[in-house]
Amino acid sequence: MKMVVAIIRPEKLEDVKKALEERGFVAMTVTEVKGRGEQKGIKLQFRGREMEVDLLQKTKIEIVVKDEDVDAVIDTIVKSARTGRFGDGKIFVLPVEKSVRIRTGEVEF
Repeated sequence: MKMVVAIIRPEKLEDVKKALEERGFVAMTVTEVKGRGEQKGIKLQFRGREMEVDLLQKTKIEIVVKDEDVDAVIDTIVKSARTGRFGDGKIFVLPVEKSVRIRTGEVEF
């Protein structure tokens, strides 16, 4: 099993959720986070003064899937989250050793 962690623009969350659900991937954890990457930040005008905001709002999606489903999940996220501009996000894939369903005690390796 693998955990796919995607950091995306908050406004793309609904598009990504819908696309994943259409492909049969409904279980996920979603967290509001702040971060920066190549985009580095943005400049805003506030009360006549320019301010630089370097930690931007992002959304983190975590999905645990079977090894054979990783590429399908990545492809779905990329297609539904891409705008073509800096700040679209990044996807990480991590190994998962074991999963235990609390309700039933069912264990997956």
